[in-house]
Amino acid sequence: MADSGMWPQICISRTSIPVLGALVVVAVCVLVPPSFDTAAAAEPVATFSIVGYDPATGDLGVAVQSKFFAGGSVVPWAKSGVGAIASQAYGNTTFGPLGLAMLEKGMSVEAVMESLLVRDPDAAQRQVGVVDAGGNSHAYTGVECMDWAGHETGKNFTAQGNILVSEETVAAMAGAFRETEGILGERLMRALEAGQAAGGDSRGMQSAAMLMVREGAGYGGYNDVYCDLRVDDHEDPIAELRRIFDMWKEWALILEGYRLCEEGEWDRAFAVGREAIALTPENGEPHYHLACYFSKAGRRDEALEELRAAVDIDEALGPRARLDTDFDPLYEDSVFLEITGD
Repeated sequence: MADSGMWPQICISRTSIPVLGALVVVAVCVLVPPSFDTAAAAEPVATFSIVGYDPATGDLGVAVQSKFFAGGSVVPWAKSGVGAIASQAYGNTTFGPLGLAMLEKGMSVEAVMESLLVRDPDAAQRQVGVVDAGGNSHAYTGVECMDWAGHETGKNFTAQGNILVSEETVAAMAGAFRETEGILGERLMRALEAGQAAGGDSRGMQSAAMLMVREGAGYGGYNDVYCDLRVDDHEDPIAELRRIFDMWKEWALILEGYRLCEEGEWDRAFAVGREAIALTPENGEPHYHLACYFSKAGRRDEALEELRAAVDIDEALGPRARLDTDFDPLYEDSVFLEITGD
């Protein structure tokens, strides 16, 4: 991974890309020199990451764990509808914005990798994983990356790591991504957990992060940053990332349920709603939203059952339901009126 001494040469941040668009990428191509002085680089760090794509939603993302402070500020890069990139080992932080710009122009993942590396005199020390918005993946591990270093790619993902206990970490990440069902974030999270359980970094743990993008999914719909979670310094960063991810995931699942309802995917919406309830069964909100799904689907009895469970936990949800158009089919129902306290 690159050190902070390389950052002033870049003049671009991860979050600036979707705001400033291609003009900034062009400026980067002009201003950033094609090579870097590795004498100024930091000591290489042990890092493993997973880059993934969800064809069902179009989500793209990266999850990473590193024996490096604030690894999430350096490794993951992503742009909605374009792709996601992880740059690590003696990482080159221009690879993220430059690689995404090339993907956006329609270049293949293989061509992007070749273009990034061909003029880099330190390519042998780089490790990079790329996935595009079609699920095509490609990875590179330089011959000078410190053992154990390697990668595994497949449809919709690439897993890579360096200075690991063994190759089992990468294999475990790939297996977990393939085998896990559900939203992309959960698949990325399970991959990190599996990688650590298989050995992880040979130097230990320090930071972990997850970045995901989805069109218009940022706060207020003003950008595409769907999930941006970072644990910059922690004795067990993956466990801490899991804790805050589950907090994010509850609302992500609730919103996913409404998306599925709009598409008429009722059974999937109900399953997602139950998954949200399982995260915080003591919270009335997930019950309330599952009740909304059932009501929208015309499933009266299930809607009333979940609404009663929600109001039993939080009485304030009763008056709220009386104003919620999702319950329009039940407005005159005597049981609905009894539950909501009308």
